[in-house]
Amino acid sequence: MLKRLYSLLPAFIKGDTQRAPSAGNTQIKRIIPRDEHNISRANISRGAVSAMKRLNDEGFEAYLVGGGVRDLLLDGHPKDFDLATNATPEQVRQIFRGARIIGRRFKIVHVRMGRELLEVTTFRDNHTESESERDSHQADSGMLLRDNVFGTLETDSARRDFTINALYYTSKDFTVVDYEGGLEDLKKRQIRMIGDPLTRYKEDPVRMLRAVRFAAKLGFKIEANTAAPIAPNAELMGQVSSSRLFDESLKLFMAGSATATFTLLRDYGLLAYLFPQTEALLQRGDPKAEKLIEHALVNTDKRIRNDQRVTPAFIFAALLWPVVKEKQEALMASEKLTPLVALGQAASAVVGQQLAAIAIPKRFLIPMREIWDLQLRLPNRAGKRAFVTFSHERFRAAYDFLLLRESAGENFDGLGQWWTDFQVANEEGREAMVKNMTGPKGRSRRRSPRKKPADPA
Repeated sequence: MLKRLYSLLPAFIKGDTQRAPSAGNTQIKRIIPRDEHNISRANISRGAVSAMKRLNDEGFEAYLVGGGVRDLLLDGHPKDFDLATNATPEQVRQIFRGARIIGRRFKIVHVRMGRELLEVTTFRDNHTESESERDSHQADSGMLLRDNVFGTLETDSARRDFTINALYYTSKDFTVVDYEGGLEDLKKRQIRMIGDPLTRYKEDPVRMLRAVRFAAKLGFKIEANTAAPIAPNAELMGQVSSSRLFDESLKLFMAGSATATFTLLRDYGLLAYLFPQTEALLQRGDPKAEKLIEHALVNTDKRIRNDQRVTPAFIFAALLWPVVKEKQEALMASEKLTPLVALGQAASAVVGQQLAAIAIPKRFLIPMREIWDLQLRLPNRAGKRAFVTFSHERFRAAYDFLLLRESAGENFDGLGQWWTDFQVANEEGREAMVKNMTGPKGRSRRRSPRKKPADPA
């Protein structure tokens, strides 16, 4: 995949190289012409090409930037493209009908091109160049609370997070522009921060999660100076809002590299700020919990790579289930509660604590809890119960979760196989399966006849 890029790197470095005049001595501008890189417009969405052209026609600069350019250089096929321009957000909104400016901390324009949604940002400058707190504001901790100081292509490059995300492509002359050595880092297969890593993490602690995500997704290593401050400063994650961490958690676990991501999150001490109860349980040592989570993440990665549907509710259910199960068993032992009541109380307590870390929306919380509740209903198959459970909206997810638990070492006396056979059987076969069940789990509980009230006479 990278052979062609590697063979061209000497030409990149030899090619049109000059020092960026406005960025001191650390920025070296490299312009790579069309015949020396592998990006083709055929691999860029029609909407992105059209948006660049329209901005150019209006007299503005326009570049593809970020992950789209990075993945194209790696012979990938990105689905999303981001644009950077010297047009202000208000000017972009005037050019594109129906465009919307979103965000206060960092203004982005959402531009709709047919069915495609593009993110268009204005070139940024260093926040110290701001003349007003309305444009830039930094907390005492170093975190940027507002960052809307506009600049040039050179200054925008310096404001990007990692070198491999600071590569720009323009359809005007089909060149790639690299100020930060991103092409060299692609060759080295490494994630390297632009600027001082600790300062940049303090400006936005989510960059620590992004470093881990890109390393897992691309199979790259995190460069030593970029990696060093992460674990000692993981507590910076406590400054990030729970709603933003929910958005980041989807990117971490829904990109097809959840298994590698989870390992790196633990290695750098970051999981404790996303799923604190789960990390605490794993720290105590629970092989079944580790195995269940591992199998859930491996299964998720496989489904995403096969373009199969995956719901975040299932991932959250797996990450929190070991904690819920432990609390349920504790309540049954100490409070003498039934399994159903104990499960309800345990789930409410665990979810309540989890929401303080990640603001999981109700549209995922409700199906997550239904998956848990069905774990108690799946063993009860007597009479019409099997058919009622089978018709439940979350049956398939609950069934997959049951198989996951079995693969992690829990023994249910062939319950998973029974439900597998039940699904493929016809109506008569299902009736026979229910009728032929034996033992306490297969018999219907006979109710004692109701006593007639005593005769008042």
